[in-house]
Amino acid sequence: MDTHVIVGGGLTGAKAAETLRAEGFSGRVVVVGAEPDLPYERPPLSKGYLLGQDDRASVFVHDEQWYADQRVEVLTGRRVTALDRAAHEVELAGGERLGYTKLLLATGASPRRLRVPGNDLKGVHYLRRLAHADRLRDALASGGRVVVAGAGWIGLETAAAARTYGCEVAVVEPAGSPLHAALGPELGGFFADLHRRHGVDLRLGTTVTGFAGDSAVTAVQTNQDEIPADAVVVGIGARPETQLAEEAGLAVDDGVCVDAGFRTEDPDIFAAGDVASAWHPAYERRIRVEHWAAATNGGPAAARSMLGHEVVHDELPYFFSDQYDVGMEFTGWFPPGGYDRVVTRGTDEAFHAYWLADGRVVAGMHVNQWDEGLDAVRKLIADGRPVDADRLADPAAPLPG
Repeated sequence: MDTHVIVGGGLTGAKAAETLRAEGFSGRVVVVGAEPDLPYERPPLSKGYLLGQDDRASVFVHDEQWYADQRVEVLTGRRVTALDRAAHEVELAGGERLGYTKLLLATGASPRRLRVPGNDLKGVHYLRRLAHADRLRDALASGGRVVVAGAGWIGLETAAAARTYGCEVAVVEPAGSPLHAALGPELGGFFADLHRRHGVDLRLGTTVTGFAGDSAVTAVQTNQDEIPADAVVVGIGARPETQLAEEAGLAVDDGVCVDAGFRTEDPDIFAAGDVASAWHPAYERRIRVEHWAAATNGGPAAARSMLGHEVVHDELPYFFSDQYDVGMEFTGWFPPGGYDRVVTRGTDEAFHAYWLADGRVVAGMHVNQWDEGLDAVRKLIADGRPVDADRLADPAAPLPG
């Protein structure tokens, strides 16, 4: 019997298993996850679940009965330690070996650690797993002073959650604006203003140099001063879990190198989700996307490739965020600094933003524009022709195309 093994018990792996069955695969499907829980979605960990608005059951992709009904074996709390390509086997901690016909690497990413003195003190939190969110939620519910290291998406969403709980919040960020790499300074400034209006002490151009305290953190030391803290959240990015692939001799750059169908150079091994550096036809290069859509769309696409279907995954990168009363969605892609101009269309409270390179729209975002969404943005990106920036900025003018 053919056995398709999925290494990684997250959303990517769950959606891949779901698709294997939906596409008619009748062989054995095994999902191996290092965490003790069934596969779950990660966005609620910094949004509704962290805020106590979503219950625990709501984060799981499927319940236990679904896996039983679909004959999908889920090995939780099991870590794959080695990949033997010649034998078509993976080795689990403890020495058990599991054979595969096709293998999907969906190992995801891990939080980057802040390597400074005191980083092992109690009260220093990272947010990647359900257990992390449980501990952080308890800390925020206790109130007090919270310092967030990093003004990326995780940092800003946890800062918003902390303020919603009534905590005193400071955010420390080395760059000159929040979300500097993701959005650039123009829209980073919008989010800086948003958090300052909600009482966040935003320390830009500031670097964390250490954490003070005996057994538990009491302050965050920076290159400017010391900030009292009862809890710290470190959100400085994530690194792809590529060790298995590297040790097995698969090509790795920023992630596991795959084509537009999530195939590695080994015809029986695939990679998708946060760990995959996938060829994107529109950009004519490999890109790695660490967001929900990469898992929910990439897992099914990889599963179809595992079944021998011709797959070219060319969907635009997409992500979303909720902070206070602001909801936003973004689509498209550009490298850091890879645009010439940002054009906004709308009001201060609800608008679209367009990133232009050589006069062409390469990415777009909406803030609280749920009726219009991103449909027009996607059309402009796909069209690929230069646009009139002044007309684009004028809400009274029809959008190009």
